[in-house]
Amino acid sequence: MIIAVDFDGTIVEHRYPKIGEEVPFAVQTLKMLIKEQHRLILWTVREGKLLDEALKWCRERGIEFYAVNRDYPEEKDDHKGLSRKIKADIFIDDRNLGGLPDWGMIYRMIHEKMSFEDVYSDTFNSSRQQPGKSGFWSNLLRRKG
Repeated sequence: MIIAVDFDGTIVEHRYPKIGEEVPFAVQTLKMLIKEQHRLILWTVREGKLLDEALKWCRERGIEFYAVNRDYPEEKDDHKGLSRKIKADIFIDDRNLGGLPDWGMIYRMIHEKMSFEDVYSDTFNSSRQQPGKSGFWSNLLRRKG
């Protein structure tokens, strides 16, 4: 899949133009998606030095994007009045209607090809049926261990 990911408010807490703290599990999830060979595009309002700082922050944590603010790495920046809208299968952004789900839910939606509604329903119905059941990440780690 091609997955467009916002930076501020999505990978890190919104502190623009500064870089906020990591949103819990964002880096870990993005690295898992890259390992599964999804193409990640960083889709951000950041430009110039601010964009370079965000890319450096990501690289220092092992996240390399397929492309940045474009559909593919070789695409030229000269849009000449055309839309900069990119083509992606999924957009992960804190400005989604309903906000940003937690990164565990995001991973599960992509990995298991489930809708938000299905993941949400499954997560909360199964936690009601099994008292003391932990969250998504605990369950994922427990299954792998």
